[in-house]
Amino acid sequence: MATIFTDNSLSIGRTPLVRLNRITPGGATVLAKIEGAIRLIRSSGRIGAAMIWDAEKRGLLGPGKEIVEPTSGNTGIALAFVAAARGIPITLTMPETMSLERRKVLKAFGANLVLTPGAKGMTGAVNEAEQMAAADPGRYVLLHQFKNPANPAIHEQTTGPEIWEDTAGQVDVLISGVGTGGTLTGIFPLSQEDPRQTDPFGGRRTGPQPGDHQRLAGEALQPGPHKIQGIGAGFIPETLDLSLVDRVEQVTNDEAIDFARRLAKEEGLLSGISCGAAVAVAARLAAQPEFAGKTIVVILPDSGERYLTSVLFEDIVA
Repeated sequence: MATIFTDNSLSIGRTPLVRLNRITPGGATVLAKIEGAIRLIRSSGRIGAAMIWDAEKRGLLGPGKEIVEPTSGNTGIALAFVAAARGIPITLTMPETMSLERRKVLKAFGANLVLTPGAKGMTGAVNEAEQMAAADPGRYVLLHQFKNPANPAIHEQTTGPEIWEDTAGQVDVLISGVGTGGTLTGIFPLSQEDPRQTDPFGGRRTGPQPGDHQRLAGEALQPGPHKIQGIGAGFIPETLDLSLVDRVEQVTNDEAIDFARRLAKEEGLLSGISCGAAVAVAARLAAQPEFAGKTIVVILPDSGERYLTSVLFEDIVA
């Protein structure tokens, strides 16, 4: 039977799960959920579509209304392409330090892009969007990706069941970077049949360790600029359910960049810097005896094409 989507935003889903064969040591099986593999279908693509669909359903969007939303790039691109597909004007606020490719893609979709000071990070972009929405509430609709329950809900409905189906329910560890936290929060109820009673960690859950909340928010250290675009905003998003987190692993800029490059050279996966950060943790855990024989699923939310002018490719000469 032919499958014809009435607009491009409805084509989101069913990204592949691929085994990593060379980059991760040890006896664990590491499976990468390649959210950047197909067109614009990234992890953030799911939430971009879901938040717009939800706002339309609730009557928040309509004639004379315009979306305004802060972004580090990926969710903004998802929102921009869905807005273009559905004929909705959109303004996005983004730190000026984000990659040039992201800016160009946003503008290609017709989005109005407002750059905020890089030193203020995502907090500055969030504040700018909130101020714009407050100044003209009759025009602007703020989707609140860091608070919106439609964000984790779409991952519970789609990404989690996909992983569960593709692994036949055999998942021991889930690794995800935290941007909005919606991916991690939504994926955790992995079982499609009985999601609220399924513990993919085999009853070994311990809850967050001392200091994890602070490390996640950057409070144990002083929050500041880093090179891993898309994660580590310096605050704990409301869409992140920390009760689902067993542990927080820190990754350096150099580790994230190194593993992103290794993904391309050793696995044929051209991925973003945040993907490198996630795989650095997967490799770290896979090398530990306690994970021997386990299956680790690591979320790769982005594609390397959005980083061609960034530090990820600065040493590569064509």
